[in-house]
Amino acid sequence: MNITVLDVATLGNDLNFDSVHKFGDVKFYDVTMQEDVIERIKDAEVLILNKVKLNKENLPYAKKLKLICITATGFDNVDVEYCREHNIAVCNVIGYSTDSVVQLTLAMVFSLATHLDVYNSFVKSGDYTNSNMFNRVTPVFYELANLTWGVVGLGNIGGKVANVAKALGCNVIAYKRKKVDEFECVDIDTLCEKSDIITLHTPLNEKTYHLINEDRIKKMKKNVILVNVARGNVVDEEAVCQAVMDGKIGALGVDVFSVEPMQKNSPYQKILDKDNVVFTPHMAWGAFDARQRCIDEISKNIESFINGEKRSRVV
Repeated sequence: MNITVLDVATLGNDLNFDSVHKFGDVKFYDVTMQEDVIERIKDAEVLILNKVKLNKENLPYAKKLKLICITATGFDNVDVEYCREHNIAVCNVIGYSTDSVVQLTLAMVFSLATHLDVYNSFVKSGDYTNSNMFNRVTPVFYELANLTWGVVGLGNIGGKVANVAKALGCNVIAYKRKKVDEFECVDIDTLCEKSDIITLHTPLNEKTYHLINEDRIKKMKKNVILVNVARGNVVDEEAVCQAVMDGKIGALGVDVFSVEPMQKNSPYQKILDKDNVVFTPHMAWGAFDARQRCIDEISKNIESFINGEKRSRVV
């Protein structure tokens, strides 16, 4: 089989693709710009991609295409209706990055809750050495135990974050369309009002677009820690930035952006220098283990397709 990987650079250069090579000839492209898609997909029987957009403008040129493997859970970059109509199978990968995203979520919360960057800078700058004091305890920080941790979205990732938060002694509340018995489920406004920590783990759709907006920020506690590891547009970026600048939320952690990479005109550019803000470049999913697991899952999806079975199928 002719297998083409359109944007392998998004996965890193340290992965083992032996499990994919066994199915045929594999051609790798670090990055594929939209204007190059048609040329690069025309001979492929299997496409492996992350962020490249496949739609009715370019898919008709892929005459040999049988299977599209997306190296992510979301599949909004592929026209699944076109694929369904033209008998092109589409697979995604679910659950491969849960532990990685949970880890980054916790790292952000811990760092922001303890003002870790401020204390680290105090020592590295030499100010601690010159202070004549054996310690420093400002800015003030508080124990997480007994705080209320609001989890927005209780899927694989949100559910695990909720369990860890519970283990830390937090009072966990959750926003979830279908309530569960394990955690107290509340509406989003109540969650915003009651939570000391809010972490976002929900998919982006019409109902979650700007779920965190100016009105809901007004309901939050002034010292709330807000962390978004879901999708950029789950929050109104302009409103969140304004809240940080106005001191209406305590701290902000962001791994995802409405346009990626972060643009020069992004509202977040206004708060890059704030001590109570942590930004990371959409890397929460990307622990080595998670990325290798993703490739191995893609391999299983290809094998399943060859065997006439359906595994992780979107279409």
